Amino acid sequence: MELKQIMQIIRKRLLLITSIVVIVSALVGIKSFMFTEDVYQANSKLIVSQSFNVNGTEMMDYSNIQSNIKLINSYKEIIYSSAILNKVVSAHPELNETPVGIASKLGVSSASDSQVMNIVAVDTNYRHAAEIVNAVAIVFKQEIPKIMKVDNVTILSEAEVNAFAVPTNSSPFKAVILAFIVSLMLAVGLVFLLDYLDDTIKSEEDIVSALELPMLSYISRISKSELKVRRTRGVQQKVGEGVYATAKQ
Repeated sequence: MELKQIMQIIRKRLLLITSIVVIVSALVGIKSFMFTEDVYQANSKLIVSQSFNVNGTEMMDYSNIQSNIKLINSYKEIIYSSAILNKVVSAHPELNETPVGIASKLGVSSASDSQVMNIVAVDTNYRHAAEIVNAVAIVFKQEIPKIMKVDNVTILSEAEVNAFAVPTNSSPFKAVILAFIVSLMLAVGLVFLLDYLDDTIKSEEDIVSALELPMLSYISRISKSELKVRRTRGVQQKVGEGVYATAKQ
């Protein structure tokens, strides 16, 4: 398909393309600006590390490090357990949360071959998210020796409750721009699909392509205004002296 044909197809259904883009962009803009709340994220870092004592000196070996790394998978599940979350709720009633509510806002991750755990809490209020993640980290550190019979968890950093926070969800302007681009692509694709499925004959080129025969002549399109003018217009012609007849064309 030539570029000229592509532009003709787009121009023919330009109104459809414009309508789709405007409607989709407007709906996404309304949702983003009026019905989407900002989401904030706070995180606390823990390290799982255990050493052994040799002549009064704390030592670590490779096997201990590997054991600590393997323990992290178990610790991820323990953080979500009622043994930890119930303690968080009872120890911090100011959070006004339930164990299920806290679990829905938590995320726990760790890098590959790393002893560091990252606990994340998300909420529409940053201060509340920071209080949740700090409470979970503290309770987890206190309870893990009772659960696992080993004290190998240390808090590396806590979330700053009063820190300036930026929403983690996308900007409304970015959402509108993305909606504009995606809807434009989909609208153009829909236009070409409709043109591909449309097998009606609309031009001389369609006839030649369908019949594979040369076109000898064609009847041009006449507008209603031109037809009306042709019917009423006459040409004055002289027939004898002082007498005229009108011959309509």
